[in-house]
Amino acid sequence: MGEPVAQRGVGLGEAHTPTTRVALLASVAALGGFLFGFDTAVINGAVGALETVFTARATTVGLAVSSALLGAAAGAVLAGRLADRHGRTRTMLITSVLFVVSAAGSGAAVSSWDFSAWRLLGGVAIGAASVVAPAYIAEIAPAHLRGRLGSLQQLAIVIGIFAALLNDYAIATAAGSAASPFWLGAAAFRWMFWSAIPPALLYGIGALVIPESPRYLVARGRADEALVVLRGLVGSAARAKLLDIQRTLSSERRPRLADLRGRRGLLPIVWIGVALSMFQQLVGINVIFYYSTVLWQAVGFSERSSLTITVITGVTNIVTTLVAIATVDRVGRRPLLIAGSIGMALTLGAMATVFGTAGVDAAGNPVLRGAEGPVALLAANLYVFCFGASWGPVTWVLLGEMFNNRIRALALSIAAAAQWLANFLVSATFPALKQAGLGTAYGLYTIAAVASLAFVVAFIPETKGKELEEM
Repeated sequence: MGEPVAQRGVGLGEAHTPTTRVALLASVAALGGFLFGFDTAVINGAVGALETVFTARATTVGLAVSSALLGAAAGAVLAGRLADRHGRTRTMLITSVLFVVSAAGSGAAVSSWDFSAWRLLGGVAIGAASVVAPAYIAEIAPAHLRGRLGSLQQLAIVIGIFAALLNDYAIATAAGSAASPFWLGAAAFRWMFWSAIPPALLYGIGALVIPESPRYLVARGRADEALVVLRGLVGSAARAKLLDIQRTLSSERRPRLADLRGRRGLLPIVWIGVALSMFQQLVGINVIFYYSTVLWQAVGFSERSSLTITVITGVTNIVTTLVAIATVDRVGRRPLLIAGSIGMALTLGAMATVFGTAGVDAAGNPVLRGAEGPVALLAANLYVFCFGASWGPVTWVLLGEMFNNRIRALALSIAAAAQWLANFLVSATFPALKQAGLGTAYGLYTIAAVASLAFVVAFIPETKGKELEEM
């Protein structure tokens, strides 16, 4: 049964150089990142419709939006176990099935409660994708390409976010609003969720085509199959690379939670990964991608204008991720994180000031007058630029490479689970914070950005150019 798993992707790109082949395989794995981005951001255009159709209150809407994030935390932990026991590619296949089922159920939901349940299931898939893709990419990529290829995960995520926002805009515009009837008489917001089914199926097909990670194969005692895969990845250096992998894994057993324990609960490197993951979310980036449509409506923009602004923000996110991919292996991980933290602190501080000093209408929403609207828009997009060029992709690169071979999948799953819990905290509390005042919300995110700078300076090592066997 093992032989076909290793051999199945050997023909993929046989005419290409190893570098091109590695890029193709990484791109297939990164489809999980696309679904990760699409499935988390597709809720953006549906929030208002959920409030209307399900007559939901702010707390219920917050739960509906963030339920996927709780599922993602569980999926991240589960994926580490599955990836180590059954392989990276089989875990991708299982993940694709969960994406399909969740998308179908979310679109057919009849209440906010069953909607939340379907989103919770989708969250399990999102969490699994957030672990298995960076682990697989890190394990097939040579050191000199690993930063750029690892950044493909974030590029896929932001393209998925953009695709979801553009999809929401197109469907809502064609129907008249997200709550209006669309194809076959179903409300437009339902089609927003059903749109995730085709890429989820494509991800599953891709998982059946690509070869298994050579490091997983060696860990399972399948060295001959690993050598076949390595020849397609590094050419004539395959046997030397196989010996390196065998050397680091030869005295190691299957990872257990006990392997992550240190004197303070977890090993220091695992705590660093957990904190890195949490800071990526505590700066409030997903408030922009989950709530921006209702946020801009709250400060006076129409639904259509708010969706347009959100699409523009998605484009900004893609462009800046391309900048990060071009620089991460030359500039390094640590300098990008430091620059990103400084930029986020400044732009979030500007947004906190604008929203905190603006007047309010009868409903308590801030009213931006004169230059306040353009300043808020500019600050929001500069904030996305700073995040997208640094913390967005670099976090995933570091999580894929900072742990040694023995604990990588398991430690990455713990760090990813912490990230999703932080994401849940931010997303679930934003509706209530918005009612309390946007200045307060963005003030809290500003504090998190400043703290992230101190954290990087104190704890993040530079991993540029190091082979995984050196970690």
